[in-house]
Formats: sequence, C-alpha cells, structure tokens
Amino acid sequence: MDAVGEASAEEAIARRARVWAPVVWLLGKVQAGKTSIVRTITASTDAEVGDGFKACTRTARVFDFPPEAPAIRFLDTRGLGEVAYDPSEDMAFCERQAHLVVVVMKALDHQQQAVVAALESVRKRHPDWPVVVAQTALHEGYRPGQGHPDPYPFDQEGHYCGPPQALPADLLRALTHQRALFSHIPGTGPIVFVPIDFTHESDGLAPANYGLRPFMDALLRVAPAALGASLREMREGLGKDRAGRAHPYIMGCAAAAAAADLVPVAGAIAVPGVQATMLRSLARIYGARWDRRTLAEFSGALGAGVAMRLLSAFGIRQLVKLVPVYGQTAGAAAAAATSFATTYALGKAVCFFLDRREAGSIDATAVQRVYAENLSKAFALAGLRESSGTSGP
Repeated sequence: MDAVGEASAEEAIARRARVWAPVVWLLGKVQAGKTSIVRTITASTDAEVGDGFKACTRTARVFDFPPEAPAIRFLDTRGLGEVAYDPSEDMAFCERQAHLVVVVMKALDHQQQAVVAALESVRKRHPDWPVVVAQTALHEGYRPGQGHPDPYPFDQEGHYCGPPQALPADLLRALTHQRALFSHIPGTGPIVFVPIDFTHESDGLAPANYGLRPFMDALLRVAPAALGASLREMREGLGKDRAGRAHPYIMGCAAAAAAADLVPVAGAIAVPGVQATMLRSLARIYGARWDRRTLAEFSGALGAGVAMRLLSAFGIRQLVKLVPVYGQTAGAAAAAATSFATTYALGKAVCFFLDRREAGSIDATAVQRVYAENLSKAFALAGLRESSGTSGP
C-alpha cells in the first residue's frame, strides 16, 4: 500500500473508532485543570494534549486518545464563566456526545456559578446521570513549604478525614463551600467529590499525580460499565514502553472494527482493512517489518485452527447481518462484539509475537494462549458496552 492509501486507511480507522469510543465530558472554566486531568489519565505530555484538542463547536473542543484510533474521547466546554458567552449551543452538542460528566474546578475558586448552572440544566434533563467533581490545584491553598498530606486524607465522598491541622483551615473551608454549591442540583444520580492535584515533576510536589487513585476509583464507581472498562484498561495498559504505546492503539482499532461491523456488508471490507492497518502500525512500533517469512511465522504460531475460525466466523457474521430485523439489531450487535474481540486479541497476540521474535524465541503455545486470553477479555469488554448503551451516562 502506498503512503496515500495508508493515510486514507488510517483516517478511516480513526473515524470509525470515534463512533464507538466512550466520551468523558469535562465541564469547567478555563484553566481549571482539565488539561492536566487528560494528561494524567492518558500519560500524554502537555504538548500532545495541547496539540491534540480539536475544535468541535464554537468554543467546545475534543481530544481523541490515541488520535490514530481513539479508545476514549474527552470533551471540553471552554467558555463557561466568560463575559458575553452563551454556552447553550456548545452544551447541547456535548450533552449529545457524553457518557460521563466530570466537573472540574480549582479548589480556591469560589466563582463557580456558571459551572453549577450548566450542570443544573443538564441534570434537569438527565436526572440519573452521575457526576464526578474534581477539586483541583490543592497546593494553591497550602502553607509555604508544605507538601501533600500522606496518606491521602479524603474519604470516598471527598470529605476530609485527616488529622487536624494537616491542611490549612481556609483550604478546607473552600472545599466545603464548593460542595455546598451542589446541594440544590436536581436528580438522583450520585455526585462524588474528589480533591486532586495533578502537577509536573518539576513543580517539586510529590507525587505529581496526587489523588489519582481516588479519582480513578470514583470514575470507575459511577461510570457506565463500558466507560469504566475502557478507563480501567487504559490505566492498566499505559506506559512508555512498546507494549504501553501499542495498548491504546489496539483498543481504538478494536473499536473501529466494531463500528464498521454494525453496518451490513460494510464490515466484510472494512474489518479486514482495520486489522491489516493495525498489523502494519504495530510492526512499526516494534521496529519490525511484515514480509512473507514473518507472516508465515506468525500464522504458524497463531495456529491454522485459529485462523480458520477467524475467517469462517467472520463470513457467518456478515451473512447473519443480512437477515431482516434480526440481522440489523441483535445480529449486527453480535457481529460488532465479535469484530471488537477478535481485533483486540489479534493485536495483543501480534505484540507478544513480535516481542518474542525479537528476543529469538517464538513459543507457538504462548502466542495461542495470549490470543485466547485476550479474546475472552475483549468479549467481556464488548458485552459491557452493549449492556450500558451508547446514548449517555
């Protein structure tokens, strides 16, 4: 495939993955700490996050991670609290996309009326939507020279439970004041508060991701099943090594394959294309190249039986989708889940194979085990998404 064709294939993957990827809506004022949250969750740099946000309405913007095949998307409504800004259009757009609302506010910023009013409007229409409130930049309320309290002094609801005097009284009053702002928010969905402080290593505040575990725990407690599974996968798989870089890309490619397979017939062309592009990209990450010998070695390691099951099951899925009514509902959903799972498992098996091949030791049994284990795992992930729906929290 030439460069133009490959670029076109990669853009098609990104477009399809966006359809499937869960969306976290970051609702807050400018410089409240939303970018820091995205950077910390995705293990990206400030430059990657800054360059990665793209405008989707007049002031709202979206960050796809990874951009080549999004496994998760972050929506940011930027203009809240600004003079002469009517957020209704941007809010309506974000509301249609979101799977979870995360309100972000600096702990010492008392002027949160616009943010609270926006959330109140959303909860009137969606009273069951859960909300996580991230109270950020705790260090701005510390005494001179003070570091983060250890252990983390807040409970699961964000109430302070640490020893007296561990945090300044003014900071604790500010956190309590912000909680009070949400007392009149309508709805039955939980509102969970999590004080956090995500900084840079150079800032000298250790740990730089203070409160990350409680924050992720809060997201996982209230998020829809599919989003929770994606977030858990993201945190467990991220890293700077090759496997860590490959992991979110595999998630995104699996999502693209699933989205393609929701449409009758189209999946017969699109899904193999997604998988072929994924294999080329994974080879680049691992510094390898697919030639006849490498392909033969991988096919042999994966096993002829697995390859035949992949091909036969794929053909059957496409036929089932043509059945009226059933094929366009349950059949299409089952096909999407299967494409998600097989693509995910294939990507994981490829990474394992390329890593072992570089080390000079290819264990066919181990490759097959990696594929089978990840196939089961991916079917569970796909099932969670199906059960939690795609229209919002």
